Amino acid sequence: MIRSMTAYANKEDSTPQGWLACEVRAVNSRFLETGIRLPDELRTLEPVVRERIAARLSRGKVDATFRYRPPAAAADLLLDERTAAQLAVAANALKTNFPQLATDFAGLLEWPGLLVKPELDQDGLAQSAASLLERTLDEFIAGRGREGEKLAQALRERLDGVARIVGEVRAMLPDVRAALRAKLEARLAELAKAADPGRLEQELVLQLSRIDVDEELDRLDAHIGEARRVLALDEPVGRRLDFLMQEFNREANTLASKSVDPRATRAAVDLKVLIEQMREQVQNLE
Repeated sequence: MIRSMTAYANKEDSTPQGWLACEVRAVNSRFLETGIRLPDELRTLEPVVRERIAARLSRGKVDATFRYRPPAAAADLLLDERTAAQLAVAANALKTNFPQLATDFAGLLEWPGLLVKPELDQDGLAQSAASLLERTLDEFIAGRGREGEKLAQALRERLDGVARIVGEVRAMLPDVRAALRAKLEARLAELAKAADPGRLEQELVLQLSRIDVDEELDRLDAHIGEARRVLALDEPVGRRLDFLMQEFNREANTLASKSVDPRATRAAVDLKVLIEQMREQVQNLE
């Protein structure tokens, strides 16, 4: 399936480890560029995110963002009973030698390790985030595919237009050659001395060779066939089509430079307009 480089997907999930959201967006780029934003709890997941994106996408400037909110219970503070018991033993021992010793409750709570947060299941959180990433990428790639099919249809329509123009130019070539021969004969007839028929044929052959565009038209037909074949491939084709557009443009330029007929000139201009439209669309393909 032909896929666009631009797309957006956003999914979220509630897990035993808390609420997770994953957002993936992309714009055009010649290569794959990946930007990742992760909360502190998921920092260790960055290599995995990069690897999965690289495995499933080939081009585009891709930004992946995760958001995380721990469960409500994770905000509770728990008393480390072992630390509290040790502090109680120490306080009782000190009372024997320091009868006036008073324990400040607020100050006691600041003792390192006395109050702790529930331990987070890092492995479970990482697995939930990785699963959410895959589902988000599924939606993201599906969006690329839908957009890519629209672009492919637009390209096929313009390829049909190119083929039509090539056919029109082929059909007018006999008239162009006949008009060129008549023009040469009229010029030679104006000379005071009768022209050598052999000389006329030589001049005609020379002029016809200069305006001969059969080879360019054959190559354009070949490029049309190749572009249609590539559009049917189930793989990234943006770079290949981009190269083909350069070849299309080269033949159109040669066709325009060899034109000696206003109709052929107009056809070459129309051809270049269609090719430029295709080139702009191809820039959006993965």
